[in-house]
Amino acid sequence: MNWLIDVTVFGSALISALSGAYFLFLPSGGYQGGRNALYGATILFQRATWDDLHTWGGIIMIAAVVLHLALHWKWVTCTLKRVSNKLTAGTGSINRHAWLNIGIDAAIALSFLITALSGVYFLFAPGGRGAIDPLLLFTRGTWDALHTWGGVTLIISAAIHFTIHWRWIVTVTRNVLGSIGRAPASATSKVLH
Repeated sequence: MNWLIDVTVFGSALISALSGAYFLFLPSGGYQGGRNALYGATILFQRATWDDLHTWGGIIMIAAVVLHLALHWKWVTCTLKRVSNKLTAGTGSINRHAWLNIGIDAAIALSFLITALSGVYFLFAPGGRGAIDPLLLFTRGTWDALHTWGGVTLIISAAIHFTIHWRWIVTVTRNVLGSIGRAPASATSKVLH
């Protein structure tokens, strides 16, 4: 179950990241041959399809991350308690590798929260993207900058997290994929007897 949720988070994040890169490097503003020399360029899909991929990839990622957090909430609270005890009372031990992992996880959590909240803002902003700026807490441009740079930070943090845990990812993936199609030992023994 955890592996399926992690694969869903990874797949939807990859779709969101690739479509986000499309929008970052091929903005819709400008004019042909001017500030945006790639104005009107099509790469694989029309712009509207990239927009749908980005939106649905983000929605699926948010749902999968919420499920992931719900299943791992005890670990989150225990880790926060360990960090709090270490920082406030100096009790407990956290090695430097654990600090690195906690720091990366914190960067992922904060950048995900910023990216998800700003994405939901754009999804539900009154009047859509072309409307007059509704000024919900920030201007539309500020929301856009939060979404863009939160997403860039999320991608970098997730890539570091993925790199640190690469051996674990490969091992678990081999085990999960290797177990597909094999009947559990107890079921096999019942069939034979």
